[in-house]
Amino acid sequence: MAQTEFDAYIDNAIPAYAKEKVRSGQWGEAESLKLARASFDELLPQGLTTPDHYLFSIQSDDAVHLVGMIWIAAQTRADARIAYVYDVMVKPEYQRLGYATAAFQALEHEVRKLELSGIALHVFGHNKSAQALYQKLGFWATNINMFKKI
Repeated sequence: MAQTEFDAYIDNAIPAYAKEKVRSGQWGEAESLKLARASFDELLPQGLTTPDHYLFSIQSDDAVHLVGMIWIAAQTRADARIAYVYDVMVKPEYQRLGYATAAFQALEHEVRKLELSGIALHVFGHNKSAQALYQKLGFWATNINMFKKI
């Protein structure tokens, strides 16, 4: 990912993440942007050069248009080095065209090159389309948090 792509990603990702956290009931709207910005600052203190973090652009089939991105970090879990997907985003006009599926297939190749043994990710409970995609790609639920509003 180029620096200009990263800058544009951050400008969009922080408010989008804040919105998802509010929608999921985890954050209040008033504090959400501040908390989202703090999360990104903590996770990517050196931006694109943050050690063990890898941000990839997703290009159109003709390699002319930027259609999205995917961000992973190498982590140790249960004595194994794995890739943790922090974010995957496909622009709305390119959704449902196979780009996310292709990106995850390419990601598997990158994960192998990094000598990581698997891929983990988080998906918001209300994001049923993402859950369906991940299940189609072979992911399974490892933890489920539930909530009932009273």
